[in-house]
Amino acid sequence: MSTPLPPPEGEVATPVPRVTTRGKRRARRRRRHTVAKVLVATLVVLGLVTGLSVTYLYRSLSGNLTVLDIEDSLVGERPEKVEVAGPQEPLNVLVMGSDTREGENNIDGLTGDGERSDTTLLLHFSADRERAYGVSIPRDSMVNRPQCKNEDGETTPAADYQMWNVAYQVGGPACTIQQFESLTGIRLDHFVVVDFTGFQDMVDAVGGVEVCIPETIDDRKHGMYLEAGTRKLEGIQALNYVRQRYALSGGSDVGRMKRQQAFIASMVNTVLSSGTLARPDRLLNFLQAATESLTLDEGLGDLWKIAKLGYEFRGIGLDQVQFMTIPIEVDPNDPNRLVWTEDADDVWNKLKNDEPLSRRLATDVITAGSVPGASGSEEPSAGGSDTGSQASGSGSGDGPGVPTASDEALAAAGLCT
Repeated sequence: MSTPLPPPEGEVATPVPRVTTRGKRRARRRRRHTVAKVLVATLVVLGLVTGLSVTYLYRSLSGNLTVLDIEDSLVGERPEKVEVAGPQEPLNVLVMGSDTREGENNIDGLTGDGERSDTTLLLHFSADRERAYGVSIPRDSMVNRPQCKNEDGETTPAADYQMWNVAYQVGGPACTIQQFESLTGIRLDHFVVVDFTGFQDMVDAVGGVEVCIPETIDDRKHGMYLEAGTRKLEGIQALNYVRQRYALSGGSDVGRMKRQQAFIASMVNTVLSSGTLARPDRLLNFLQAATESLTLDEGLGDLWKIAKLGYEFRGIGLDQVQFMTIPIEVDPNDPNRLVWTEDADDVWNKLKNDEPLSRRLATDVITAGSVPGASGSEEPSAGGSDTGSQASGSGSGDGPGVPTASDEALAAAGLCT
């Protein structure tokens, strides 16, 4: 294993304004058009390949990053970090994204003010650096939004019974962070926004990502036609596949999230496979696309910090990178909306205290070590637990281990079973 690169000698950190420009890349004030579930792959890969990092590469990739300081936009008190047992602190990273999808390739009919946080994912890394959870929050969850400020310093009053993704629309990342912390009691350490176009570039950089399509998708109105079977998706096809809501999953946003979870799990597997790590061209193209796509807080604001964090988690087995959706049910007031169940509070409390999730709480988990329908998946690492090899089925007990997604859940998500 290569050791992480040191920062270039003589380089001095420069104080930055609220929106920071690094290298030749200018921080954009407009909201990002994003799909966000690539951070796990990026962190791990950056940690694994730092032996390639000469000073030029370090400066080039670091110069791609966009750094955003939101401290002045956070209103009121934030949750305290819970002290837990372990060699280090657990880390909680909120990944946000928005996808306007306007124009001729509009899939969901979003126009005008459709630039919202379609994808929100909490990444929880344990203090013992042995497991990672990715917990998705549906965009149409109904929640109470706290008061927050937007990027221009204007205050948006609190509001009850709001869709989750409206917070990003009215106040950007800071408002979504405040909403998350106020509802979960979890103190966030970092945030990341991943550029939507960059998602496509990352997929292309590794030669495509393998998915299993249970039945032919014929949505030529939006430029999408995919025959059933296991295949690699690249370019606009990959983009449309993770965006698609109505031609797959019966119009369910939860189904789309499950499909996105499987897709990013397959991407993690692809990035860490010999086919990528043994190809410097693919590896560097992936890193180039990834760093160009990231907007981060100052705590992760350069390549050295990201690589160091990724290196810390190099021992996590692929079966311990687990994606799930926060427990939800149909809103009794509106069949087109969702509400969190009582189990959601249990999930947040477990993560706040850095405790493994029980089988009852973490149902229908998709892991990077056993991607549905991915024939080329690598075996989970020897250091992982039996979590990724549990028999299919949601399970109901509170014993150790987390089950993989049930056949019913995979079918509902438009995945092969």
